[in-house]
Amino acid sequence: MKKIVTGVTGASGTIYALDLLKKLQAMPDVETHLVMSAWAKQNLALETDATLADIKSLADVVYSDRDQGAAIASGSFLSDGMIIVPASMKTVASIAYGFGENLIARAADVTIKEQRKLVIVPRETPLSVIHLENLTKLAKLGAQIIPPIPAFYNQPQTIQDLVDHQTMKVLDAFGIAVPQAKRWEGD
Repeated sequence: MKKIVTGVTGASGTIYALDLLKKLQAMPDVETHLVMSAWAKQNLALETDATLADIKSLADVVYSDRDQGAAIASGSFLSDGMIIVPASMKTVASIAYGFGENLIARAADVTIKEQRKLVIVPRETPLSVIHLENLTKLAKLGAQIIPPIPAFYNQPQTIQDLVDHQTMKVLDAFGIAVPQAKRWEGD
């Protein structure tokens, strides 16, 4: 069974986290561990019709972002990696400089030190040099940066089509195939 830690931060784009967790919940061989920042909870209410109970029900285990004693805060907790979606620039900076101010940053730090897969879905535009340097530093440490940049070769018709494509890209990084994904088949 794969174990994937999912961090949701206060950047806009909570819809990406919801979609990811829904798709992972449908996979019986994946166990999800969820931690949300306070601002992620605010954005969930601002950006979606989902409730906090709704998103929590999509995860197998849920942690408080203030629980530095949680299982995911230790390298002895075995996981297949971590996805931070959406990732705020505050969280990116905290991870890049090893400042584990909350459980999301600490779990990411553990993921890096244990050389496990770390996927960051940054949600900011435009990106400043500071943002780019922090993301570059994390990429050099082995993190995979997968910003939500839409593809149009699959002729998306809805926002959900765009979100589906992003989730496919994130799960591809973990070798998890989404059966209904619309992939490039060539011209």
